[in-house]
Amino acid sequence: MIEFYELLKKQKKHVIGLMSGTSVDGIDAAVVEITGQGLETAVNLIAFETLPFPPDVPQRILALCQPDTSRVDDICEMNFYIGYLFAEAVKQTLQKNRIHTSDIDLIGSHGQTIYHLPGAPNTDCKNYRYPSTLQIGEPAVIAHETGILTIADFRVADMAAGGQGAPLVSYPDYLLFHNTVKTVGLLNIGGIANLTVLPANGSFDSVSAADTGPGNMCVDAAMSEITDGREHYDKAGQRAAQGTPYQPLIDEWLKHPFFQLPPPKTTGREMFGHTFAMECLAACRKHSLTDNDAIATLTELTVQTIAFYISQFVAEGSPPVTGERQNPIDILYVSGGGVHNQTVMQRLSEVFVDTTVEPVDNSGISADAKEAIAFAILANESLHGQAGNLPSATGASVRKILGKFVCP
Repeated sequence: MIEFYELLKKQKKHVIGLMSGTSVDGIDAAVVEITGQGLETAVNLIAFETLPFPPDVPQRILALCQPDTSRVDDICEMNFYIGYLFAEAVKQTLQKNRIHTSDIDLIGSHGQTIYHLPGAPNTDCKNYRYPSTLQIGEPAVIAHETGILTIADFRVADMAAGGQGAPLVSYPDYLLFHNTVKTVGLLNIGGIANLTVLPANGSFDSVSAADTGPGNMCVDAAMSEITDGREHYDKAGQRAAQGTPYQPLIDEWLKHPFFQLPPPKTTGREMFGHTFAMECLAACRKHSLTDNDAIATLTELTVQTIAFYISQFVAEGSPPVTGERQNPIDILYVSGGGVHNQTVMQRLSEVFVDTTVEPVDNSGISADAKEAIAFAILANESLHGQAGNLPSATGASVRKILGKFVCP
């Protein structure tokens, strides 16, 4: 294994970022060439693969995310099993792209979140004394199986300092996208949707970020229920495009306390998971909506929660320099699985008429790989002793070096 000081002297490093999100559809692996550190960071995506989980794994993970179906022995075993799957994702990605293991300097692994209790202002945490979070995918297994230095478990340091532990992508977002003349929004629509706002010519302290609410999570759950498990998502938003949203239900759902909370705030399956989705679907059926209308209504909920967040927490305090406009974001880059939902993308363009809404691919960063790239960057920053969180985004009391180092 290369000595730490030799690794630090390298101007260019090859880092693998690993990510599995709340959609629980597989492991993203991004091989990234990173030059420099901090504000001098530059990235070049060498390879990217999404490795689907074995057929039984998504349901096993989802069972761990529910207190009434989770068992401590299952969590213990799955922590190591997911570690092996992450390591296998690294091996397959390198083999498929003809990259030798010895060419990789570092792995940054987000792991798989199974429970997230960020504390106040998250109303789901009122009965818990200590804010906490749990990601599985044992980094010692990844490091051993690949022979590569691994940094993982990035959220906990921020939470130890009083932060929400998310969104951690805000710091990489700033390094890659801050603009001297335009305010840039980075919207990632995974299971949960999160937004980073980078004010024009702003500093680290000017960045704001939060989860806006459900992204694909409720639509995916409803699709599985409607099709008896045959379809797990609304491909390209086709069903939503054929349906008509029922606004009275959306208005009712928008009264959920989470949407009223100011940032920083985070959420997950604990709040908007299967139970919430089934309640929404039941309400749709109570109002005699067709299946396509139900999917359209849940899809529109995602769009309107994003719009509500921006109107309440971004537009206020961020007025345009001249004239009047609907919101202060000049460019809204979209990433995550939601970028492939044409109905979502069309509706975002219709809602944000004063904003350029486009896939983040147009900036030169892959929309599918963006989150995995972010954790490669965070690993590189931690290696150099650089803090990787932004207190203005997470609510932490101080900036922190993130992650736990595991040698092979």
